[in-house]
Order: sequence, then C-alpha cells, then structure tokens
Amino acid sequence: MSTCIITGASDGIGKATSIEISKGSDFQNIVIIGRNQQKLMETRKLMSTDKNIMHVIYDLEDIEGIPEMVEGIVNKFHTINCLINIAGYTDPQSLLSMSIDSLRKTYSINVFAPLILSRECVKYMKYNEHGSKILNVASTAGMSPRPGWLSYASSKAALISSSLTLSDELAEYNIKVYCISPGRCATALRRKLAPDEDQTKIMQPEEVAKIICNLASSEESCLDGQNIIVRKKTR
Repeated sequence: MSTCIITGASDGIGKATSIEISKGSDFQNIVIIGRNQQKLMETRKLMSTDKNIMHVIYDLEDIEGIPEMVEGIVNKFHTINCLINIAGYTDPQSLLSMSIDSLRKTYSINVFAPLILSRECVKYMKYNEHGSKILNVASTAGMSPRPGWLSYASSKAALISSSLTLSDELAEYNIKVYCISPGRCATALRRKLAPDEDQTKIMQPEEVAKIICNLASSEESCLDGQNIIVRKKTR
C-alpha cells in the first residue's frame, strides 16, 4: 500500500493538504508530521477515517534525528511513495538585525530538513517499481527581492534551486520532484510577514492544498522539474 509523508501538518497549507489527500485513493498510509501535538491531533480528526494514519510529533529544527524518524515510518508501513515538504519558518528581519540563531533556525527548517528528509526517503523510494514523488513547497518570496525578509526569502530561493537540481538527479530512480511556490496565502506564517493584511481577501490554504494533491496524484506526470507558481488574483 502506498505511503505519503506530509510535514507541517499542524496548521495552514500542511493541515489542508493532509485533510485533502486523505480523501483521495492514491495513498492508504498517511504520515503527518508537526511539532504541536494538539494541533496535529486536530488535523488527524479531520482526516478520512478509512486511511492508516500515523502522526509524528517532531520539530524539524532537529535535523540530526530525521534519519531515525524516517526509519520508524518505514518499519511501520514498509514503503515510502511520496514526500510532501510543507513545514516552514520565518523570522522576518533585515541584514543588520538578523541573529545567527534566527538564520540557523530558518535554514534548518526551510532548507536542511527538506533535503535530509528527501535523502532518507530516497533510500527507500528508489526501489519502488512504479516510481515516487517529492513535492517541495517554496514561495514566490524566493523569486524576487524581499527587503526585511532576508533569511526567509533566501531560504525559499535555496529550496527552489534544490528542487530543480533534485529533479534531474533523481530521474534515474523514476522519482519525480515538484516545486510549488504559493503567493500570498492566509497562514500563520504569512501573518508574521504581513501582520496588517486582511487574510480573507487572499488565497486560502485549501486552494493551495488542492493543487498539491493533484500533483501528488498518480494521474499527474508532466509538471515535475519546474517551479510551479500558485497565485490568486485579488480584486
């Protein structure tokens, strides 16, 4: 049975994706990862009850523990078919106000964790007869100058670049790599970046989740290897 891993499942796009993907037929086993136990359990309660769901309370800032976590998932479900890296962090600061700890945490969660997760999952994905998928959720913030958001914007640029490289590198294993860059979306992370914004007038997590789930579906085979921009026009 196919297994999908979703990070950042406690809130926002990760929560919406977990719920949406549980409604489909592509994955019978779904692993949701988040650091907030109460919120992660709320996500689980909203997911379809006919799936085998495993929840993992984990802070992806701890990149050293990722290999053991992935091994635990494989021990339970025996296979990994799809990895969806959604977890993100931001501490919007300019260059002169940015601390080393803030920079390290931002890159650990936004760049290093997705790469280490990908590395550990690929160790098992490469044996899947029908191929596998990795989906990385970046941001349009990684595509243009964002003064005051230095660590966040540059980390998302790094994730976009990494995704494009991995798409070519993992093709030999029949692993498709997708990069999704949402624009303004009503999440808690976005609220830290733009605290005065009316989030009812911008894209909602559920709208992005539907696109992610379509890409993760076995029906999709043409959109990998590129940065897919997801924006909603506001009027």
